Amino acid sequence: MAEQAGARRRPELDCTQRFTRYQRDWFAGLRERAAAGEPVALLSADAPHEIYRAMDIPYVVVQWWSSVIAAKQKAPGYLRALAAAGYPDDSEQYNALPLGELLAADDDPPWGGLPRPAIISASLGTDATRQLFETWAEQSGAVFLPVEKTVDPRADPPEDWWARLPGSWDSFLPGERLDLLTDELTGLIRALEQATGRRFSWSKFAEVMHLANEQAEHNAAARDLVAATVPAPVSVAETMPAVMVPQWHRGSAWARDAAAEFRAELAKRAADGRAACAGERIRLMWLGRGLWSSLGLYQYFQDTYGAVFVWSMYLGLAADGYVRYFDGRDPLRALAARFVTVGDELRMPAWSAAWHLKEAMLHQVDGVVSLGEDDYFSVRRLEGAGIPVLSVAADNVDRRTWDEDGLKAVISRFIEERALPAAERRHHAS
Repeated sequence: MAEQAGARRRPELDCTQRFTRYQRDWFAGLRERAAAGEPVALLSADAPHEIYRAMDIPYVVVQWWSSVIAAKQKAPGYLRALAAAGYPDDSEQYNALPLGELLAADDDPPWGGLPRPAIISASLGTDATRQLFETWAEQSGAVFLPVEKTVDPRADPPEDWWARLPGSWDSFLPGERLDLLTDELTGLIRALEQATGRRFSWSKFAEVMHLANEQAEHNAAARDLVAATVPAPVSVAETMPAVMVPQWHRGSAWARDAAAEFRAELAKRAADGRAACAGERIRLMWLGRGLWSSLGLYQYFQDTYGAVFVWSMYLGLAADGYVRYFDGRDPLRALAARFVTVGDELRMPAWSAAWHLKEAMLHQVDGVVSLGEDDYFSVRRLEGAGIPVLSVAADNVDRRTWDEDGLKAVISRFIEERALPAAERRHHAS
């Protein structure tokens, strides 16, 4: 049985609806391929998708599927299924929801249900990741192909990664990190060839990498447009789904073209003076994973206060986190450079704090709401720059840790007491 529905998003862009229809059709086709006996992979967001894309191995991204589960109000029941089976239901919830779906044996799963995977892969970024995905592989009969997660060995790594990684990744990143992951990716290719009988094509892989770079360029232009336009042409309630559906198809011509379409529609809205909130008074930043079950909650603050959430990590990282130019260099090593830093940009103190401040200043934000993040260093950097931060200890898909009325109350108080005064000071200074 589905739980009570969360606040629904009010559409702001036409392209988002088209992307959602495409995603439904694509997923129906993937289920048909799986039913016909084709092996399907289940990948974490930090796994090297581009290799699977180049080999035409159909895959589903764990975090995307968890967002669908949350949007369909299925997360509470699937967490209960985890607990009933003796597994933790209060750790790695965003990654564990699809395992909960498998254990729940739901007769009405979202979109017909996730096909049973033949391959599961994830980067081992937390202590619980290996145990979770190994258990998942055992329960589903899949092969588990982990990828090691390394840490930056430098005591004081340079902060301006967003400017230096796209073209200078081979000199900016420690060589030993790139060496290790490139070797692992080489082994992953061999394992996938053996598991699927498909051959890896270097020319196809290079094409995938180029398409991913072009997609990121469109996302960067869209991010810059949102940042510069007042009132903002769109809010995160819309940019989150509009960006992430194409992102899960990264490296395909469709995804590149969808990012271009998203950019073009934003540009037209800005040129026409169309805004997410015509009466915009303050601009807010959302740190942490999105509230996929209640995207309309972001728009509540537009309607109530003229407070527009203009930034989330989804468009921000799609703009800054993935470009790796490689002309004349090894494209597989460039892919290693793309994925060796996944997570560092968002949560390594030196990098994340500097990036969050850069993005906050770029987007002219008056306040930041941080949900479920270890955000100590970012809070210090933002508050030090005069940007107030509200930190909320909650998990985005675990509704036991938050409710809409409670979030509305605490964010409303933050807006009234801290963000609005900050906006008034900024406007007075300008």
